Amino acid sequence: MRQYAYETVDVFAETRFGGNPLAVITDASGLSAEEMQRIAVEFNYSETTFVLPPKDAANTAHVRIFTPTNELPFAGHPNVGTAFVLGRLGSVFSDATGNAMRFEEGAGLVEVALSRRDGAVDGASIRAPRPFEISDKVDLATIAACASLRTEDVTTLHHSPVVASVGMPFTIAELRSLESLARAVPNTAAFGEAARRYPNPHDRFLLFLYVRTAKTTVRARMFAPLNNIAEDPATGSAAAALGGLLSSLAAKGEETIHITVEQGVEMGRPSVMAVNVECRDGKSHVSVAGRCVPVMRGTLTL
Repeated sequence: MRQYAYETVDVFAETRFGGNPLAVITDASGLSAEEMQRIAVEFNYSETTFVLPPKDAANTAHVRIFTPTNELPFAGHPNVGTAFVLGRLGSVFSDATGNAMRFEEGAGLVEVALSRRDGAVDGASIRAPRPFEISDKVDLATIAACASLRTEDVTTLHHSPVVASVGMPFTIAELRSLESLARAVPNTAAFGEAARRYPNPHDRFLLFLYVRTAKTTVRARMFAPLNNIAEDPATGSAAAALGGLLSSLAAKGEETIHITVEQGVEMGRPSVMAVNVECRDGKSHVSVAGRCVPVMRGTLTL
């Protein structure tokens, strides 16, 4: 009989039962990929992370991320939450955790900086493993069908719907109003058709919708029904991709922008993500920060 310690936290949250819940297996040594997938199904959170010894001793850990249906190369709230848990533990694989960590992941190396309040770890900031990239444009009819909206609810005033990534690709579209955002409901059949029309190797069509509510603040929702995630309350990797997109649309010469992304409001799990974009050498480098709240800890028995 094998036992594995776990902790759960609410990520990008100011209070318990807000933000996005995450389960962290703090030492997953000996678990197979098949077992990790089954454990992720058992927790049934949008993601579960598994912390393994690093392949390179210069790094902190090798982190694997699983949704209820598949493994991801990178995701935002799992990294922030995992860093928070390890920072509060004070050590990982017998090495003390300082304020900076480096996680090996499928998309590359993720650099993490812990944040503290009154000396205690209260969250983290992560730097996306890859520069901002933009690929396919997605037609308005597909966006509208996936979100059960009218094409008129989608605006192209600032940009067309596009697939964008900083390590994990999302289809990003801007809506005209908060009322349109509130009416959005995922249509699984339309998502299946969209995945066939716009295939990529890492996901099954992830839709991130947003509305500008102030100069540097947006409200967003993310749907991924093909991953058994009808709606996600906080999606750091999508917020990071949005930051890269908005930075690419900003006036030339603007080296740094800061964006606050609010998500999960319509679900009753309000989340806040602080996105920072630095533009240098012709590329946008994105980081995402937020606070976390501990919820549960226990032991898995296999």
